[in-house]
Amino acid sequence: MSQAVTWSEPPVSLSLATGEVHVWRVELNQPDHLLEKYRETLEEHELHRASRFHFDKHRNCYVAGRGVLRQLLSQYLGTKPERLRFSYGAHGKPALGGEHENSRLRFNMSHSHEMALFAFAEDTELGVDVEHIRTDFASEEVARRFFSRREVETFNALPQHEQVVGFFKCWTRKEAFIKVIGLGLSQPLNQFDVTLEQPAALLWVSGDDASRWSLYDLEVGGDYAGALAVEGQVSGIRCWHMRSR
Repeated sequence: MSQAVTWSEPPVSLSLATGEVHVWRVELNQPDHLLEKYRETLEEHELHRASRFHFDKHRNCYVAGRGVLRQLLSQYLGTKPERLRFSYGAHGKPALGGEHENSRLRFNMSHSHEMALFAFAEDTELGVDVEHIRTDFASEEVARRFFSRREVETFNALPQHEQVVGFFKCWTRKEAFIKVIGLGLSQPLNQFDVTLEQPAALLWVSGDDASRWSLYDLEVGGDYAGALAVEGQVSGIRCWHMRSR
């Protein structure tokens, strides 16, 4: 389904109700004083990865993304950002490690160009995706490489003026799904179908019950598309916008 959202100013204190999902929208083009603050919270391996980016812009976006993730997690957990440790699944899905490895909090993040989305829930697996919309990328050639046969047929049947939007609805929904199941790109993209139009839905997945999963569109704004995938049903989705301070 489509999640018509208002990106609100966050509350002073954060709490997650049962069945609720919080989604944060964050612009990664952060001022220098915040980048330095975030950098101080990162682990050595994160700093090393940041140093491998050739361009300052990409390096700063990575630092901002990891720093914001730590800041938000620390608010939910009541700890300091630098105390957080992470573990990673066999296909790279992040989770809390260290002293918080048994926490009920689940999270996922995605970034594209200068925008990032962060999603949080308790005892509920989730996946989130954001994509910078590029009209030159939304082509039948790319669709045939990454979409299922049913999805390609639906894409080609759309009026031409709706194909770019339809393409990125499909793309973000598929990415969110492979992230919620924790398999990433090891999950063959042609072994499940999502809708390209409304409502957002998983239609079929090989070897699984499609009704087990819920898909939601996120209206990110600007030249971006977003989607959220959740195991089971949610009681509500609350969306916050973090501003640079």
